Amino acid sequence: MQEQAYRAIRSRIIRCLYRPGGRLIEAEVAAQLGLGRTPVRQAFDRLRLEQLVTIHPRHGVEVRGLDTAELLDVVEARLINEGHAARLAAARATPADLAALEDILLRSTAATGPEHTETLMLLEQEFHGRLAEMAGNPVLAGILRNLQDRSIRFWFIAAGQQSHRRAVVAQHADIVGAIAAGDGEAAEAMMRHHIEDFRHSLLRQPGPRR
Repeated sequence: MQEQAYRAIRSRIIRCLYRPGGRLIEAEVAAQLGLGRTPVRQAFDRLRLEQLVTIHPRHGVEVRGLDTAELLDVVEARLINEGHAARLAAARATPADLAALEDILLRSTAATGPEHTETLMLLEQEFHGRLAEMAGNPVLAGILRNLQDRSIRFWFIAAGQQSHRRAVVAQHADIVGAIAAGDGEAAEAMMRHHIEDFRHSLLRQPGPRR
């Protein structure tokens, strides 16, 4: 039940159905989800660790705002760490790793319409998560998971542009091609371009941020 509450609340936060800066009342959220208050409270604790909400004792739960300055910090960290992970993946990828990336790429190709935005977002997470594992460094993978969690709501806003959704798939294909060729330098360059394009797409898109 806690997992169900966590996934439902997180999905609503990511899609901005729970407004950034808005207040969430435990009893109201539990009623909306048809769940008890205990799993909702546990879900809030988990979301607090992901920095998606702030818990104010006796004053409810606040959905964290979308801070452009924070985005720029996250992008800077991703450029360094995720670019390096792509370089490592090019040197360490197994045939099974490449097959997994190709499968994600195939599913992503069919999910570029506006009705598939959330599906594509989840595939984006799956792609980057798999690539982080391929780098073969658990410490680096942990850093990348945290950065992905902190940037996921920004991604959902950027994905409001269909051109961005299509570009995501094309950029993933370029990254996979470089990794399959064992070209670490190209894989890192393609990943950095992918992250930079995410930043530019978001900053061009009107949205609820400060």
